[in-house]
Amino acid sequence: MLEKNDLLDKIETMDDDELFDIMKKELYTGVLTDVMDTMDLRHQFLPAYIQPLNRDMMVAGRAFTVQEADVTGTRICAENREKPFGIMFEALDAMKKNDVYICTGGSPKYACFGGLMSTRMIKLGVAGAVVSGYTRDTKEVLSLGLPTFTRGCYAQDQGMRGRVIDYNCPIEFDNGVLVNPGDIIFGDIDGVLSIPKDQEREIVRKAFEKVYGENEVRIAIENGMSVVEAFDKYGIM
Repeated sequence: MLEKNDLLDKIETMDDDELFDIMKKELYTGVLTDVMDTMDLRHQFLPAYIQPLNRDMMVAGRAFTVQEADVTGTRICAENREKPFGIMFEALDAMKKNDVYICTGGSPKYACFGGLMSTRMIKLGVAGAVVSGYTRDTKEVLSLGLPTFTRGCYAQDQGMRGRVIDYNCPIEFDNGVLVNPGDIIFGDIDGVLSIPKDQEREIVRKAFEKVYGENEVRIAIENGMSVVEAFDKYGIM
């Protein structure tokens, strides 16, 4: 990690590549949610059932929001015409580097993410995928290495059961968390959270300050300081 003052001074001017890289190297969901709690942002964690396919996976990028909906058969109501998957293909092709495909709205009856989607995203430099439904083609997705966070693995196809009906729109998860296009999506072994775009630099800066503080507390406890003394001195635990 950079020296404390050097890093904190740079956060405001970092581009997305540098910001997301250092976030994945040094931050974790626990410290980010702690910081947002102190800023009265208390509902930023996506549902707990959304977990990484591989426990080592991490994701940091911009929310490319996707709205899913359940259907029956092959018709999409928008134009009453045959169109399996709705506008999912258009959504995929609209993605760009550092985006995170983040999708909700359908019921947990089918997979809404899979191998060919991963292949296209990797080609575009997408940061990862976060979906409230299942993934299929799991061996392929894992072999491609795209950070993927889902409800689990289940091969039932969405073609006859679900559609993408909109993208780059606000979406809401079933625990009430609202995600807007461009918010930072950060995920690790402990879950996935959304960082509001208009407060992101302040949140990230405070998260790094807390990490530095926690390192000091850790050293103090290792050197024999009691937990009570450490909290009284540093206000961190």
